[in-house]
Amino acid sequence: MFEYQTFLNGELATSRFKRSDSIEIDYFKNKADTSSIRWVNDCECILRNLNPKKRSEEKPLHIKIITTNKNEYTFEYGLVGAERKAKGTATKIN
Repeated sequence: MFEYQTFLNGELATSRFKRSDSIEIDYFKNKADTSSIRWVNDCECILRNLNPKKRSEEKPLHIKIITTNKNEYTFEYGLVGAERKAKGTATKIN
């Protein structure tokens, strides 16, 4: 299980997730959401929400792991095809 924190609407939000080779389950605000994973290589994958509730959740997300360090990794992410990318750090919590 990993944890990721980011600011949403000016407030710190925490998301927890676990991955297998083909599925990611994300836990946010006491709700679970499942995405399929297609690995491009050892450090890049494409996530696609399996149960989108809004049109914006239908677009796949590209994640690229940039660095790893003990119990965390830094990654870059953005919607597939979009130029805008963001960075984050995920920390292993168990």
